[in-house]
This record gives sequence, structure tokens and C-alpha cells, in this order.
Amino acid sequence: MIKNKKLFLISIVLIVISMALNFPFPHENPLGDTATTILNTPIKSADGFYYAGVFILLLLVLGMVLLHRSLEKYHLRSFFAVIIIVSLLPPSLAEAYQKTLANGINAVSYIKDESQCMFVMIGVDTLQGTCELPFENYSNDEVSFTIGFYDRYLSEEDVKMLSLMNSGEPNNVKLLPNKAKVVRIEKEIDVSKIKNHVENGEAAYVSIIIHSGEKNRKL
Repeated sequence: MIKNKKLFLISIVLIVISMALNFPFPHENPLGDTATTILNTPIKSADGFYYAGVFILLLLVLGMVLLHRSLEKYHLRSFFAVIIIVSLLPPSLAEAYQKTLANGINAVSYIKDESQCMFVMIGVDTLQGTCELPFENYSNDEVSFTIGFYDRYLSEEDVKMLSLMNSGEPNNVKLLPNKAKVVRIEKEIDVSKIKNHVENGEAAYVSIIIHSGEKNRKL
């Protein structure tokens, strides 16, 4: 089956390195916010190309080419096997680590696809923001952290939305051991001095950063 062991080993090393460099932990996207991904590798954002992401993708492609050349048969099967492994294995490993070995905020899972925020003006200069953010603490200890919000791809002319929830008191959260919780954050925000801001709107897949001491995770 293997006609060139040296090429086979090099291909495996390159594929593993590309996966390690793009491992989705502790941040959702190790290379930053993305607008375009290929094989779970971020290569482009609203600001331009991620050269590190392009380099990782090239490593992966080179690894797949060398794997193809190192095998006598099963070329198509090996190609699809690599695609499946690269797509599914890193998230599964990250989840397994969180559930078994992680502690502190590293053991906190954020269910982003179930998050949402709503904004409505309740006065001439007052905006009310309400966010519901689902978390789960996989550790055996209570975990405390602070939540920060950010707007993706925000330029000077864009309307501020999620980042407005950082105003006022810090968004402090405590999660009990091995418990899931939907954190509800409500704020009345003075927008009289904010040039561009949302007046009425909703947001899903809410982008946040959680902080605890010197540690932070961008989720």
C-alpha cells in the first residue's frame, strides 16, 4: 500500500503541523476573525488575506500531495480521509480537552449559535441592550470571569452594536461546577455622545471575549 515510506512520513508530519497551527483552542479562530475559510483554515477577513492562514493551507495541500505520491493505491480514499480528519478531529480534541483536563476559563464552553442580543431605544439618548449567552462549565470548580463584547469588522463608518454592551459596570459571571447556564445581561446605555450606534436591532452568533486574571479567550 505504501510505496515510499519517507514521503508518507513527511506528508503525515505536514498534515499534523497544519492542524496544530490551526487548532481551535483556546480561541475560536486562532488566526483571528474570518470571512473566508477553506478546510476550517481562515485565509481571509474583511481587512485582507491572513498570510499565516494561507501558509497553513499550503502545508496541508503539500501534505496531501505527498501522501498521494507515497501510496500505491487508495488515493481517493486517503484524500477524503484527510478531509474528514482535518475537519472533524481538531474540534473533537478541543472539546475532549475541555471536558477532561481543562480548568478555569479553559473549561468553559460557549454555545455561540444559541446566543442573541436585542437593542431598542427607550428614550431620546438611552438604548436598552439585552443579551442571552449560553455557557457550560465542564470543570469541578466554580469559574468566574468577565465578558467583553466586540463588533466584527467594525470601521469608523459602521454602526456600533455589540461593543455598546461594554459600557457601565463590568459584565461579571460565575458558573457553578459542571453546570450549564444562560447568562442574561441587560443594560441601559447612554448613547448621547456616540456618533454611530444601533437604534433597534438584533444580533445572533454574538462575539465575545472572556477574561479571568491574565487569561482571555476570544469566542
